[in-house]
Amino acid sequence: MAQVTITINGYGYTVGCNDGEEPHLQAMAKVVEQHIDLIRQIGGQSGEGRILALSSLLMADKLHDMEKYIASLEKQLDKQKLKQLQKENQELRKKLDDFAERAESIAEKLNLS
Repeated sequence: MAQVTITINGYGYTVGCNDGEEPHLQAMAKVVEQHIDLIRQIGGQSGEGRILALSSLLMADKLHDMEKYIASLEKQLDKQKLKQLQKENQELRKKLDDFAERAESIAEKLNLS
Protein backbone atom coordinates (compact mmCIF):
# COMPACT_ATOMS: atom_id res chain seq x y z
CA MET A 1 0.00 0.00 0.00
CA ALA A 2 1.32 3.39 -1.00
CA GLN A 3 1.09 6.65 0.86
CA VAL A 4 0.86 10.09 -0.65
CA THR A 5 0.77 13.52 0.92
CA ILE A 6 -1.90 15.81 -0.46
CA THR A 7 -2.59 19.44 0.36
CA ILE A 8 -6.09 20.69 0.95
CA ASN A 9 -6.78 24.24 2.09
CA GLY A 10 -3.14 24.73 2.95
CA TYR A 11 -2.87 21.64 5.15
CA GLY A 12 -0.95 18.52 4.29
CA TYR A 13 -2.54 15.12 4.76
CA THR A 14 -0.85 11.77 4.36
CA VAL A 15 -3.30 9.34 2.81
CA GLY A 16 -2.95 5.64 2.02
CA CYS A 17 -3.92 4.28 -1.37
CA ASN A 18 -3.25 1.32 -3.62
CA ASP A 19 0.06 1.31 -5.43
CA GLY A 20 -0.17 3.33 -8.62
CA GLU A 21 -3.17 5.38 -7.47
CA GLU A 22 -1.07 8.25 -6.15
CA PRO A 23 -1.51 10.47 -9.24
CA HIS A 24 -5.27 9.95 -9.16
CA LEU A 25 -5.45 10.87 -5.48
CA GLN A 26 -3.35 13.99 -6.08
CA ALA A 27 -5.63 14.96 -8.96
CA MET A 28 -8.71 14.57 -6.74
CA ALA A 29 -7.07 16.74 -4.07
CA LYS A 30 -6.47 19.34 -6.78
CA VAL A 31 -10.19 19.29 -7.65
CA VAL A 32 -11.06 19.84 -3.97
CA GLU A 33 -8.55 22.71 -3.85
CA GLN A 34 -10.15 24.26 -6.96
CA HIS A 35 -13.54 24.20 -5.27
CA ILE A 36 -12.05 25.79 -2.17
CA ASP A 37 -10.56 28.54 -4.35
CA LEU A 38 -13.96 29.09 -5.96
CA ILE A 39 -15.63 29.43 -2.55
CA ARG A 40 -12.99 31.95 -1.52
CA GLN A 41 -13.60 33.98 -4.69
CA ILE A 42 -17.35 33.97 -4.12
CA GLY A 43 -17.52 34.59 -0.42
CA GLY A 44 -14.15 35.77 0.78
CA GLN A 45 -12.38 34.36 3.77
CA SER A 46 -14.34 32.18 6.16
CA GLY A 47 -13.48 29.57 8.68
CA GLU A 48 -11.86 26.39 7.47
CA GLY A 49 -14.88 24.27 8.35
CA ARG A 50 -17.24 26.55 6.44
CA ILE A 51 -14.99 26.60 3.37
CA LEU A 52 -14.68 22.82 3.36
CA ALA A 53 -18.44 22.39 3.90
CA LEU A 54 -19.32 24.75 1.05
CA SER A 55 -16.75 23.11 -1.22
CA SER A 56 -18.25 19.72 -0.40
CA LEU A 57 -21.72 21.02 -1.22
CA LEU A 58 -20.51 22.31 -4.59
CA MET A 59 -19.02 18.90 -5.40
CA ALA A 60 -22.15 17.11 -4.18
CA ASP A 61 -24.25 19.36 -6.42
CA LYS A 62 -22.09 18.51 -9.43
CA LEU A 63 -22.28 14.82 -8.57
CA HIS A 64 -26.06 15.05 -8.27
CA ASP A 65 -26.33 16.72 -11.69
CA MET A 66 -24.07 14.07 -13.23
CA GLU A 67 -26.13 11.26 -11.69
CA LYS A 68 -29.34 12.78 -13.12
CA TYR A 69 -27.67 13.14 -16.52
CA ILE A 70 -26.46 9.52 -16.45
CA ALA A 71 -29.96 8.34 -15.47
CA SER A 72 -31.46 10.24 -18.42
CA LEU A 73 -28.88 8.70 -20.75
CA GLU A 74 -29.70 5.24 -19.40
CA LYS A 75 -33.42 5.85 -20.05
CA GLN A 76 -32.62 6.94 -23.60
CA LEU A 77 -30.48 3.85 -24.07
CA ASP A 78 -33.25 1.64 -22.68
CA LYS A 79 -35.71 3.21 -25.14
CA GLN A 80 -33.27 2.67 -27.99
CA LYS A 81 -32.74 -0.94 -26.93
CA LEU A 82 -36.49 -1.48 -26.75
CA LYS A 83 -36.98 -0.05 -30.23
CA GLN A 84 -34.16 -2.23 -31.55
CA LEU A 85 -35.66 -5.33 -29.93
CA GLN A 86 -39.09 -4.49 -31.32
CA LYS A 87 -37.60 -4.07 -34.78
CA GLU A 88 -35.75 -7.38 -34.50
CA ASN A 89 -38.95 -9.02 -33.26
CA GLN A 90 -40.86 -7.70 -36.29
CA GLU A 91 -38.15 -9.00 -38.60
CA LEU A 92 -38.28 -12.42 -36.95
CA ARG A 93 -42.08 -12.51 -37.20
CA LYS A 94 -41.86 -11.64 -40.91
CA LYS A 95 -39.34 -14.45 -41.45
CA LEU A 96 -41.54 -16.84 -39.50
CA ASP A 97 -44.60 -15.84 -41.54
CA ASP A 98 -42.62 -16.34 -44.76
CA PHE A 99 -41.44 -19.72 -43.53
CA ALA A 100 -45.00 -20.72 -42.60
CA GLU A 101 -46.27 -19.73 -46.06
CA ARG A 102 -43.51 -21.76 -47.71
CA ALA A 103 -44.28 -24.74 -45.47
CA GLU A 104 -48.00 -24.53 -46.34
CA SER A 105 -47.14 -24.28 -50.03
CA ILE A 106 -44.95 -27.37 -49.80
CA ALA A 107 -47.66 -29.20 -47.87
CA GLU A 108 -50.25 -28.36 -50.52
CA LYS A 109 -47.93 -29.61 -53.28
CA LEU A 110 -47.34 -32.84 -51.35
CA ASN A 111 -51.11 -33.38 -50.94
CA LEU A 112 -51.69 -32.89 -54.68
CA SER A 113 -49.16 -35.52 -55.68
